[in-house]
Amino acid sequence: MSAIAAIDGRVAELQALAGRLAAVAAPGGTPLADLSAPAVAEPGSDFAAVLRAAQDPTAAADAATAAPAGTGEATYAPLIARTAQRYGLDVRVLTELVRQESGFDPTATSAAGAQGLCQLMPGTAASLGVTDPTDPAQSLDGGARYLRQQLDRFGGDYAKALAAYNAGPGAVERHGGIPPYAETQHYVSTILAKAGR
Repeated sequence: MSAIAAIDGRVAELQALAGRLAAVAAPGGTPLADLSAPAVAEPGSDFAAVLRAAQDPTAAADAATAAPAGTGEATYAPLIARTAQRYGLDVRVLTELVRQESGFDPTATSAAGAQGLCQLMPGTAASLGVTDPTDPAQSLDGGARYLRQQLDRFGGDYAKALAAYNAGPGAVERHGGIPPYAETQHYVSTILAKAGR
């Protein structure tokens, strides 16, 4: 885990703990005995649950058991949110892109040589200034910038931008939209459906 991801995780813990402590003073607040419950969702919680946990401290314990363990989503949720905001992206789409590309595994490498959370190909990574695609912050920044470029290229159309992310912008232009490739069609429809778009 990079230092940035570790810091993001600690900041989320402290924010959740501050919220829980504030609830103690509020009418109907959390009794002090309940403060021993986890202050944040454990890795494996879904992104929405992590956001709820930051806003509602009592949701943290529920979030920790709501999703299957081992996805790493909670670890990267704050970094994904900041990166999406930086590039004006729908955070749900970026989250689902990462889930689809790497399953939140920063060390993931495809048979074709794509690496990291956003599965950047070496040439694409280099063109985006990503020197270490296995570094979560670099991979997310590069992947988000590349998705932003595709959104700008295709008039803000997330379906076309995601298709370009998966199959390349040339394929989207040649076919006038999502190419007739089963993998790309599944990729786009899965991300958009899970992101609620």
